[in-house]
Amino acid sequence: MSSVNNILERMGISALNEMQKEALSVIPHERETLILSPTGSGKTLAYLLPIVQLLEPDSKYIQAIIIVPARELALQIAQVFQQMGSGFRAFCTYGGHPFDKEYRSLTEAPPDVLIGTPGRIVDHIENKSFDLKRTHTIILDEFDKSLEFGFSEEMKFIIENTPSPKRKILLSATEAVQLPDFIKITSPKRIDYLKKEAITGLTLKEVVSVEKDKLPALKQLLCHLGKGKSIIFANFRESADRIANYLREQGIECMCFHGGMEQPDREKAICLFRNGSVNCLISTDLAARGLDIPEVDYIIHYHLPTTAEVFTHRNGRTARMNASGQAFVILYINERRPEYLPRMLKEKIQEGCPIPPPAEWATIYIGKGKRDKISKGDVVGFLFQKGGLEKDELGIVEVKERYAMAAVKAAKASSMLKKIENEKIKGVKTVFELIK
Repeated sequence: MSSVNNILERMGISALNEMQKEALSVIPHERETLILSPTGSGKTLAYLLPIVQLLEPDSKYIQAIIIVPARELALQIAQVFQQMGSGFRAFCTYGGHPFDKEYRSLTEAPPDVLIGTPGRIVDHIENKSFDLKRTHTIILDEFDKSLEFGFSEEMKFIIENTPSPKRKILLSATEAVQLPDFIKITSPKRIDYLKKEAITGLTLKEVVSVEKDKLPALKQLLCHLGKGKSIIFANFRESADRIANYLREQGIECMCFHGGMEQPDREKAICLFRNGSVNCLISTDLAARGLDIPEVDYIIHYHLPTTAEVFTHRNGRTARMNASGQAFVILYINERRPEYLPRMLKEKIQEGCPIPPPAEWATIYIGKGKRDKISKGDVVGFLFQKGGLEKDELGIVEVKERYAMAAVKAAKASSMLKKIENEKIKGVKTVFELIK
């Protein structure tokens, strides 16, 4: 079993924050723990560290189950678990992933930790892919979001089929939520950092649209802002698609992200935005919480959400970890202002600004991944040796189950692809292409 210090060293983390330290000291000694902390504050590591210390080696059953509202969060948790290098095994299950393949893996070798979305976990319980009779820990990550998405019955079913948990851990980025009776939690130990880590570096500004259709005002704002990474929030999937199509027609690079998209397309959108190959992401509130998207400069509310709570979560995507950031609200001149919206300074938009410059990075698709025994180190070494890249010309590398994606300086992408087009990575020939 890896010690906490060994895990942190392996992950390149020099020190835990105060919330993580408190979670590490509290969780092993409490039956019920409630962690309230902002998005981006490291809640995943806060509970994984103590859980790993409680796992038993050479187990033949699922020891801990982590229930999450969205597949992106499930995959993100699985990635953090893998980076920890604890020696224990985690398995990720979610809708849109082949059920038969999951069933075979789970029946042949149950993982130590199961991470999944409520509906898919219920499917596996009903199909007897595993049982949770000896599972000692239940974790409900972003449990309020699962309730909001209508997963109450599924969560109740999972908890009823986990008969003897010694430990329950609930996590949320908001305090305004009631604990349902079916969770069977009475007096949890609270670890509350919502007020202690309030967003202090956020500047909120208003942009006036003289037209009811806000698209021209949005384009002017993006041109006015120029460089920088922006998330544009819309209330509906159709609106997000419409905004993205309009911006592309205007010559502004962007990606869309919402629940109506296929999972590979969602993964691609987040990867390209995260690694800087695209600087503008248009999304529904699916991107407001639970995703690892660092260094967002601007939040733009194309539509205002119905509640102050969601407004706060959207804004929490910027000004994180003591950084500064700006949030802009685009309001039609006659639009009704919700009560929660504070008075804001009006942003004076400079007219005639050019469209934002192209992204500095481009993303290369590599047609082999984890199942082919390809690691991040394999990709990095290959692109340095065969692709002729220098250290500062390679950005974020992400290795998925069936493929990998690597950010390279856009100016080097075409010449590098020519160098590697007939090469083999780890002795295997595969596809290398530019993601557009």
